[in-house]
Amino acid sequence: MILHPTARIHPSAVVDDGAVIGAGAEVGPFCHIGPRVVLGAGVVLKSHVVVAGRTEVGDETAIFPFACIGEVPQDLKFRGEETRLVIGKRNRIREGVTMNPGTEGGGGVTRIGDDGLFMANSHVAHDCQIGDRVILVNNVAVAGHCVLEDDVIVGGLSGVHQFVRIGRGAMIGAVTMVTADVIPHGLVQGPRGVLDGLNLVGLRRRGAERGDILALRDMLGDLSGGAFREEARALAEQEPANAYVREVLDFILGPSDRSFLAPR
Repeated sequence: MILHPTARIHPSAVVDDGAVIGAGAEVGPFCHIGPRVVLGAGVVLKSHVVVAGRTEVGDETAIFPFACIGEVPQDLKFRGEETRLVIGKRNRIREGVTMNPGTEGGGGVTRIGDDGLFMANSHVAHDCQIGDRVILVNNVAVAGHCVLEDDVIVGGLSGVHQFVRIGRGAMIGAVTMVTADVIPHGLVQGPRGVLDGLNLVGLRRRGAERGDILALRDMLGDLSGGAFREEARALAEQEPANAYVREVLDFILGPSDRSFLAPR
C-alpha cells in the first residue's frame, strides 16, 4: 500500500496491499479498498464503501455509504479480463451507487468525467462513457456501452438502453425508458421516451442566445418528416452557420447504428 502521510484511514477500514491513497484522502469506517485501486488527492469515502478492481478515483471525489465501485461487470460474457474504471475529479457519488469497469468487447474502460452528481442507487454499467457535469437522479440505470455527453441530466427512475448515445445538454424526464439516441439539447419525456422539443432551461443556463434557440427549433421542424438521417444529411450539406445546429447535425451523422428519438 502507498499511503500519503496526510491521508486518514479509519481503523475499521480494510485497505489491501497495493492500493494507492493520495494526499488528504479520507477512508471512513468499514470501507474496503482493493489492491489495484488508486484514490486521488482529497478523495473522501464516507463509510461502508467498496472500491474494487482496477479503479481510479479522481481528486476531491466524495463517495457516500454503501456505494460499490469497480466490481465486476454485470455481463455474462465477462471472463475476468483486465479492464478499468476511471472516475474524474470532484464527483459526488451518493448512497448505493454502482459503477462497473469495462469489458474486453467494449474497449476495456468505463470512464466518468468531472463534476458529476450520481444520486442514490443509480447505476453506470460496463463500457459507458460519461461526460462532465452529468447528473443521474435517484434510481437511474444506464446500461452497457452508453455514451452520455457533457451536461446531460437523467430524471429519477429512468433507464437508458445499451449502446444509446445522449447528446450534450439533453434532459431526460423522470420515469422514462430511452431506447434510441437523443440529439444534443433535446428534451425527452414519457414512459417510452419521445423527443418532446428542446431543453430550453438548460440552453438558457449555458448561455444560448434567442437566435440559437430559434435556429434549433427551425432545424427540429425540418427533421420531423421521418427519414431522420437523410434529412439531417441534407441540412448539413447546406452548411448552416449556427454552431448549435451544426453540433446537432454532426451528432446525428456520427458513428452509430441505432435509431434516433425523433420529434413528435
